[in-house]
Amino acid sequence: MVPELRQAFNKEFTEEKFQAFLNEIHSVHGEIEFRMAETPVFIPKDFLNQMLDTCESIIDVILQPDFRQLTENAIPEKLRVPNETAFPHCIAFDFGICKNDNGGLEPQLIEMQGFPSLFAYQVLLEDVFTHHFEVPENYRTFLNGHNKASYLQELRDLIVGRHDPKNVVLLELFPEKQKTKIDFYCTEDYTSVKSVCITKIIKRDHQLFYDNEGIETKIERIYNRLIFDELLQQEQWVQDKAKILFEDLDVEWMPHPNWFYRVSKYTMPLIDHPNIPKTQFLDKVSNIPADLENYVLKPLFSFAGQGVVIDVTKEDIENVKDPQNWILQRKVNYAPVVETPDEPAKAEIRLFYFWKDGDARPNPTNSLARLSKGKMIGVRYNKDKIWTGGSFALFEA
Repeated sequence: MVPELRQAFNKEFTEEKFQAFLNEIHSVHGEIEFRMAETPVFIPKDFLNQMLDTCESIIDVILQPDFRQLTENAIPEKLRVPNETAFPHCIAFDFGICKNDNGGLEPQLIEMQGFPSLFAYQVLLEDVFTHHFEVPENYRTFLNGHNKASYLQELRDLIVGRHDPKNVVLLELFPEKQKTKIDFYCTEDYTSVKSVCITKIIKRDHQLFYDNEGIETKIERIYNRLIFDELLQQEQWVQDKAKILFEDLDVEWMPHPNWFYRVSKYTMPLIDHPNIPKTQFLDKVSNIPADLENYVLKPLFSFAGQGVVIDVTKEDIENVKDPQNWILQRKVNYAPVVETPDEPAKAEIRLFYFWKDGDARPNPTNSLARLSKGKMIGVRYNKDKIWTGGSFALFEA
C-alpha cells in the first residue's frame, strides 16, 4: 500500500532473516501452530482514518438506547448467560483492503466481534519481528498514542480489573489444544492470569473455583475466550460440565458472552456506511439478486469462516432451512495489494478496541493483519503458500 516501503522491505528481506525470526518466536512457548507471514502490512494515515471513522460509526450504533432491544434475537436462547454487562469490554473490527469503483483502495468491514482476539500474542510478534527486520521510523503498530508499556497496562486493566490476578482466569475449552494457545501463554506472561479449561472449574453455591497449583482458588473475574458455538460441538459430558455458566454466578465477565452475539455479523444489517458492504438478513430478502456472483452467504452463528458460501447459487439460498440465522452480504473486491516474490497477496486488518469499566466508549489500541492468496483469508486456508498467514500492521504516524 506504500510502494516505497514495500519495495525497500522486499529488497532487504532474506529467507535467513525470516528463519531466524521463526526460530526465536517458536522458542518462547513452543512451536506456533498457525503460519506467520513474512511481512507486516504498511498502512498510510488516510486509510487508517477511514477504518477508525467506520468503527466510530458502529460504536455510535451500539451506544443507541435501543441497540440491545434490536439485538435480542442475536443471542440463541439456550446460550443466553445471566448478568449481562452494560457494554462489550472489547471489540475486534475486521477490514479488507479493497478496490473501490474508481480503482483506488479503501477499507471494507468484513466482520466484527464483541470478543477478544490475539491481544497478548501480537505484542510478542512485533517484539520478535523487530529483532530481525527494520521498521520505518514514522510507522508504529500501536494506536491512540500507545506504546508497548501503555498498551500492556491497558491490557492488564482490561483483563484483571480491580482484582488480584490469581482470582482471574482465562476461560477456554481445552486451552492446551487450541491453535491460538500462544496467546494464552503470552496473556499469562503479561498479566499473570492463568488459562483454565471449563471442565476444570469447580462450583459451590453461586461461586466458582479452580485449582491454582494445588490451592483451590476463588474465581472473581472471567476473561472469556470460550466460543459457545465450539462448545456445542463437544461430547455431552463437556457440554454438561459447561452448564454452570448459564447459572446465576457471583463472578464478573470480560467480556460477557452475550456480547459475542450482539456485536457480530448480526449487527451489520443495522448499519449504513460506505465502508460497510450492504448486508441483509436472509429471511428479509424478498427477491433473490440476479447477480449472486457478487454476494456471499454467511451463517450468523459460526466462527473462523466455517459455513461461509463464497460462490452462492439460488439453490444454496433455497436450501437454507433457517434463513433467520443467515445473512446475504455484498461481496467486496479484495485488492491483491501486497507485493511478494511470486504473486501479490490480499490482506485484512483487525483493529482492537478496549472498553474499560468507567469509559464512555471503547478506544483503539492495537491490531493484527492476515495475508492470503486464496479465496478465504484465515490462516488455515493458506498453508501451502508463502507470504501468507498471521502478521501485524504498521500505521503511518
